[in-house]
Amino acid sequence: MQNSRRQFLLSAASLLGVSSLALGQDEATFSTSLNVVDVLATVRTRKNEIVRDLTKDDFVLTENGRPQAIRYFSKESELPLTVGLMIDTSMSQQKVLESERTASFRFLDQVLRESKDKLFVMQFDMAVQLRQPLTSSRRDLEEVLPYVDTPTRRELSLQNGGGTLLYDAIVKASNDVLKNQKNRKAMIVLSDGGENGSTASLLDAIEAAQRADTLIYSILFSDSSFGFGEGRGILQRLSKETGASYWEVSKKHGIEEIYQSIEEELRSQYSMGFISDRQPEISEFRTLKLATKQKGLVVQTRERYWAKA
Repeated sequence: MQNSRRQFLLSAASLLGVSSLALGQDEATFSTSLNVVDVLATVRTRKNEIVRDLTKDDFVLTENGRPQAIRYFSKESELPLTVGLMIDTSMSQQKVLESERTASFRFLDQVLRESKDKLFVMQFDMAVQLRQPLTSSRRDLEEVLPYVDTPTRRELSLQNGGGTLLYDAIVKASNDVLKNQKNRKAMIVLSDGGENGSTASLLDAIEAAQRADTLIYSILFSDSSFGFGEGRGILQRLSKETGASYWEVSKKHGIEEIYQSIEEELRSQYSMGFISDRQPEISEFRTLKLATKQKGLVVQTRERYWAKA
């Protein structure tokens, strides 16, 4: 993808009167000045099978209802990843945390390529804690996971305010960790979807992730004695509006199988980019619609993006 995107930028540079020398000196700055919008998509059949053999000409893209030209396109599976593991450590998760940790160990071992990818670990309950900042070290991640746990009795006795700050955690991860990263970005949220006490709202959390161009993969994992309540709807919306998938852990679909599905999806995305035919005069959200010309296929992608002036 790097070569195709660079060729596109060089062509755009000639149209805009920007020298190739300037592009070589500061490609990231130049691409931002062009307001190139990146779009990630997963395509499935109605039987939920991932489709990997489409080309640029198979897609139709619109912004606010206006057709847009897809300027660069790639279906490479080796693009770098920046992933946040977001773990609900509220008391409702106490009985499932060990299973979450075990599956997370295996996921990290399978997904993390130390030469390319970066991951971080954040836990949330009555507080939000960045347990492990962004790292490419598998060892660092494996050492920190055992310490991701529910609050102690003393911490509970000192509790002041809410008990599950899901929305605040997503906002913090988006703004403090992911916003300035350039790779493909995703959060994996393991939670029962319970929310109690965040300063941020559900819309705030969604918009923070959208501004950071981040996918939210949600996994509903719950001790059945607590029930799901509104959690299912919350997690489904977080995933749908950022262009990612939602799963529920069950006897039919275990946590390890779900992690394998997420890994497959992350490695099977189409990456494309466009320059809006109407450059923004003010920063605003704009709607996106990506479809395939071939009928019967389902495109999973974000529904809007943050257009920066």
